[in-house]
Amino acid sequence: MKWTSYTLKTTTAATDMISYTLGEIGVEGIEIEDHVPLTEDEKKQMFVDILPDSEPDDGTAIIRFYRDPEENPEEFLQKVNKELDSLRDFMDIGEGTVTVSETADKDWINNWKEFFHTFRVTDKMIIRPSWEDETTYSDHKSSDIVISIDPGTAFGTGSHETTKLCIRALERHVKSGYNILDIGCGSGILSIAAAKYGASHALGIDIDEHAIPSTIENRDINGVSEETFEVACGNIIDDEELQKKAGFEIYDIAVANILAGVIIPLSAEIGKHIKPGGLFISSGIIDTAAPDVKAALEENGFEILETDTLGEWYCFVGKKRAV
Repeated sequence: MKWTSYTLKTTTAATDMISYTLGEIGVEGIEIEDHVPLTEDEKKQMFVDILPDSEPDDGTAIIRFYRDPEENPEEFLQKVNKELDSLRDFMDIGEGTVTVSETADKDWINNWKEFFHTFRVTDKMIIRPSWEDETTYSDHKSSDIVISIDPGTAFGTGSHETTKLCIRALERHVKSGYNILDIGCGSGILSIAAAKYGASHALGIDIDEHAIPSTIENRDINGVSEETFEVACGNIIDDEELQKKAGFEIYDIAVANILAGVIIPLSAEIGKHIKPGGLFISSGIIDTAAPDVKAALEENGFEILETDTLGEWYCFVGKKRAV
């Protein structure tokens, strides 16, 4: 069948926030076209001998997403534009225009898989798509911890800088028997990594109900039990029932790989669930927002122990101060 195609012109810096916002209104998959040069790791994963020359990075980007043609495109476009107008109040989204067209049938959910291959995320851990055998990976070691991931429509293959930062922080800090709270669990990759590093229990929470099946599937294919890794749907910032379900002052580590605009209000709630002296690992923080996140964490009772960066992304490890 035909699909309704939406093309949004914006800035590279705004793509993550816009992507998150689109997800909140029901967009399950997007394509981003920008001129940011590939990292060396990304080049290795392309599996081609010669990469085409890219245009100079002018800071602009295009986001494309697709909807069922039976949905009224004018009504959905109004919803998108309303969200873009809200974003303009606190960030530069560039041109911010959206055009609508019709496109031919395509397997949007699965075609991206040709670009996702096994890769190393730390010296101890590799991540492989569920459809690949890790032994075919040239850098595979018998001692490697291996995570199999099929993210489906959920965020989290492990290849994004923010996910790598969180996994590396978990590797440094998780100890045997630890209890983990994973906010915005997406594909479940961080809770699975924590379990592989020795955590005895994790609770993964995601606001997107569509992420939950991916989380459960990835949990199962990695041999992590339901008792070890529980999953819940909701927003812990304002859902009192979910807050009670999570429990108070029982987690050794909480981790959130979301966005700065969510981490800031989350920092006022998350400490209630962490043990005194426990840690809060937060990433998804673009460099321009890092000072605001750091200030919010400190104002809400966290001492910043570590600040780690990859590219333009930040990760903070904060320790909950004892009262």
